[in-house]
Amino acid sequence: MARTEPNRKRMARHFIHAYGKEAFLALLVKFERNDSGQVIADDLGVTRERVRQWRNAFGATISVYQVHPDAAALARKS
Repeated sequence: MARTEPNRKRMARHFIHAYGKEAFLALLVKFERNDSGQVIADDLGVTRERVRQWRNAFGATISVYQVHPDAAALARKS
């Protein structure tokens, strides 16, 4: 059976039904601040795995590596 509603929307609706819209907005802020999954899990009474699933469903984690200017300067020196 095909599901018509994307998983992300279904999970968001379920979260809001279970915890409320304010808690959902607070969760998104915690994700943006990169709060610990364990802290979020403890606050909501769920597992870290459930928090990980929400994190993946409601957004994307982007890691950036930036070369330190001192290292770049050394690399450019002959």
